[in-house]
Amino acid sequence: MSQRRSLRAAAVLLCAATLGSAGCARFDSAQSQPFTTEPQMAPGPTSTPPPPPPLPAQPFPKQCPAPGVMQGCLDSTSGLIMLPDSQSALVAERVTGVVKQVATKAEPFVKLTLPVDGSGDGGLMDIVLSPTYAQDRLMYAYVSTPSDNRVIRIADGDVPKPILTGIPKGATGNTGALVFTSPTTLMVQTGDAGDPALAADPGSMAGKLLRIEQPTTVNQAPTTTALSGLGPGGGMCIDPSDESLYVTDRTPTADRLQRITKDSKVSTVWTWPDRPGVAGCAALDGTVLVNLVNTKQTVAVRMAPDTGAVTGEPEVVRQDQHGHAWALQVAPDGNIWGATVNKTSGDAEKLDDVVFPLFPQGGGFPRANDEKT
Repeated sequence: MSQRRSLRAAAVLLCAATLGSAGCARFDSAQSQPFTTEPQMAPGPTSTPPPPPPLPAQPFPKQCPAPGVMQGCLDSTSGLIMLPDSQSALVAERVTGVVKQVATKAEPFVKLTLPVDGSGDGGLMDIVLSPTYAQDRLMYAYVSTPSDNRVIRIADGDVPKPILTGIPKGATGNTGALVFTSPTTLMVQTGDAGDPALAADPGSMAGKLLRIEQPTTVNQAPTTTALSGLGPGGGMCIDPSDESLYVTDRTPTADRLQRITKDSKVSTVWTWPDRPGVAGCAALDGTVLVNLVNTKQTVAVRMAPDTGAVTGEPEVVRQDQHGHAWALQVAPDGNIWGATVNKTSGDAEKLDDVVFPLFPQGGGFPRANDEKT
């Protein structure tokens, strides 16, 4: 018995001596084996904390869920530039002077802000990229200042440079548009500044279609006039099939769509005596889509490929959806995108204003020989 007590005491002393390094083992005579390992010290903290649990999925866009559109909660828009992926764009806000990049799968961000006079129907009225933007990184904008309307050239990281100033400015009649008809020719559509007589005056830049050559250079060529007698501007678009330029404007007696061929022949394609408020247009393969702001419509004007004659009444392809729309642009994938002006048209909706696809189901631009549905 005393030998067993001596062995147990020795085990206790051994445990006490090794507590800091190996922990104690429990001696139990009732067990078949003399020792069972049972560490007494908890493991220390690791150097890398475990990752946090994933956050729950958030609806997109986070601040403005607008299903079926590229972006909602914009201020009233003006210029629209579709980007190469056909799912993102640059859109201008007329009154604020802000240009935002928007997308179907990304939050919008402000690309730049231009100082503008947004009173009346003025402000930031259109934007366009240089045809050689990948090399020169130039954007052009048609803007209002307190004293005039003008065209400015914007280089990445630089202050805007005016390239055409002194376009008459009025309480109304300031809207206009920009489009490149070649890599070296920028067309500028100006409004009549609320005075139709100025549009007929060859000495005034109001109510004109002006041509700026070499706008990418510091000292571009003198401006020339391609068309006179225009009312407040609607928009311009080019049919790539024959390079015809289409121009919409609003006269005191009717809204109209005019065509200028590559060899500078001018013709009136269609007139709207009820003046529904023509705005932006998009053209392809002898079909011109035109936004009618007042009636919340987009209509298709179709022309015969051999004669260019209109084949019938304009066909309504959008009625009421998204409200009042101004800009129209063809995306690289063939679909058409528009941008709305509901906030400044006095009929704002919940998610105004938006950039939206004209044909959400896809299928691209409606060709002249497509079946009507």
